[in-house]
Amino acid sequence: MLDTRPLLLETTFPPLHRRSVQTLQVNLGYLCNLSCSHCHVNAGPNRTESMSGELVDLVLDALAARVVKTLDLTGGAPEMNPHFRRLVRSATALGVEVIDRCNLTILLEPGYRDLAQFLADHRVTIVASLPCYSEQNVAQQRGKGVFEQSIEALKELNALGYGRVPKLPLHLVYNPNGAFLPPAQTILEAEYKQRLGSEYGIDFHRLFTIANMPISRFGGQLLARGTYTEYMRLLKNNYCEDNLDTVMCRDLISVDWQGFLYDCDFNQMLQMPAGGNGEVFANDRAQPHLRDLLNRDFCEQPIAIGEHCYGCTAGQGSSCGGALGG
Repeated sequence: MLDTRPLLLETTFPPLHRRSVQTLQVNLGYLCNLSCSHCHVNAGPNRTESMSGELVDLVLDALAARVVKTLDLTGGAPEMNPHFRRLVRSATALGVEVIDRCNLTILLEPGYRDLAQFLADHRVTIVASLPCYSEQNVAQQRGKGVFEQSIEALKELNALGYGRVPKLPLHLVYNPNGAFLPPAQTILEAEYKQRLGSEYGIDFHRLFTIANMPISRFGGQLLARGTYTEYMRLLKNNYCEDNLDTVMCRDLISVDWQGFLYDCDFNQMLQMPAGGNGEVFANDRAQPHLRDLLNRDFCEQPIAIGEHCYGCTAGQGSSCGGALGG
């Protein structure tokens, strides 16, 4: 696969510094039951990377040591990590909000049919990928049959109260099906609610619109099609300085499946570690690890930046919680 990383490291993007860490975003591994074309993690059924039980224990230690409001679990399909349920039980017992970034279809897989009930029992917030309300567009991004499975999974979640009661939040995620910026989040959310409600009887709370990042699988596609330069021009031409105050990296730390720390999930995929300024961390490592989070807060630390950061600040802005102004 073609790699955009060498093109992203030199940048004119303005410097950023972290505030306090409010969210610990943990990638539990790259194993997934799907292989989506827009996936910036390159996740799939043949990936074997998975966070160990020892590191899951360290995540819980970090949650206890820091005043962290949210544990944001990603993958791959995070639910496929064998320690997923133990982590959820223990984190919710600490009073931490747990977010499960769910691809929906995992809820229908053998061995996971009781997962929706488990998530409801522990009041886990579900952020579910559904890149369109039409079957054709979803099939192009995520594969044939995925839309129908997603609708079935959403109906099961609705039956448990997800998307219908405040204590069981269900949010959907839209990614563009190509090299363009997402439309206005509020307008698209209304369209999603109207179409999914009238055609399938499905309810959800919010829609998050997230721009495609020019990295990993999507970045490789841009290079292969000769559209990388054009897409980067689009991001830069739509740069909005006001979004700098609310980009997710200012209040978040990302953890990879090996326990290493990054400023965001995208930097993790680009192997751009947090605190990479020659500082030595625990065990004489140059790259910070979860163990370092036990005794330091990383507040005011410079954030590693690259050309891809324009993807988070273009137009209405983009983050794991959707449009920065939405």
